[in-house]
Amino acid sequence: MLKPPLTIYLAAPRGFCAGVDRAIKIVEMALAKWGAPVFVRHEIVHNKFVVDALKAQGAVFVEELDECPSDRPVIFSAHGVPKSVPAAAQARNMIYVDATCPLVSKVHIEAERHAEAGLQIVMIGHAGHPETIGTMGQLPPGDVLLVETPQDVARLQVRDADKLAYVTQTTLSVDDTADIVAALTTRFPAIVGPHKEDICYATTNRQLAVKEIAPKCDAMLVVGAPNSSNSKRLVEVGARAGCAYAQLVQRATDIDWRALEGIASLGITAGASAPEVLVNEVIEAFQARFDVRVELVETAVERVNFKVPRLLRDTA
Repeated sequence: MLKPPLTIYLAAPRGFCAGVDRAIKIVEMALAKWGAPVFVRHEIVHNKFVVDALKAQGAVFVEELDECPSDRPVIFSAHGVPKSVPAAAQARNMIYVDATCPLVSKVHIEAERHAEAGLQIVMIGHAGHPETIGTMGQLPPGDVLLVETPQDVARLQVRDADKLAYVTQTTLSVDDTADIVAALTTRFPAIVGPHKEDICYATTNRQLAVKEIAPKCDAMLVVGAPNSSNSKRLVEVGARAGCAYAQLVQRATDIDWRALEGIASLGITAGASAPEVLVNEVIEAFQARFDVRVELVETAVERVNFKVPRLLRDTA
């Protein structure tokens, strides 16, 4: 029986970014240096496959620091933590390694500098997301106001309209964020923005690649976790850019084949915390059912690399 033809448009860049790559490396190097168990506060990155692989090597994932014994190392996730967390670790004389993505740390430093200059901070982000919690936790309660939509901007109550600055979560939709920034600058003309865009290069690049392939595709799959902000944004971007069916899948077993009956073209990308092995797994699942031709659509080349913390640099 002949398989139906299918063109897969494979987005590039996709998958792991430099911050995720560094965070995973930090856990592996900590295990090599101190042996198991090494504790990790919150998922190191939002991907079950990655977390399960690290668990198998001896990493223990917890939600709060008080779940960790004082005599074992603890790693803080790539999303960043409030200042109270390393302070509590120091108070307990714990060995800790901060795996916060350097681009998230940049936002933390930015917020602190604005606060030192007497500005109140508005954060564009998602309530409850670890990165938002970590960034807002760099300053005392009340010093950072959270907005998620342009409508939230209209309801903001600020100390002084002439003394404001904004920062953003690094994994947001570029287009949605632009709408919120427009609302902020319209209502507060004096508000100070970042020196350089807070949304990280990897988020931006992956969204641009999706915009490029979406109009060509009958359907699109984003490989990523349901708690991954940047992965969920890729689904939204794909739908908005003209793809009639855009879906998030953790791996090939999540594919809804009935929804894909009759397609002739498919876009595939992956969120910044999804490993390439899961992308290959999805492609192989389609090769079993279709006569597949894969076309790589590359819109940017990424050469970013982040060093691991000094504490681990002597570890092979």
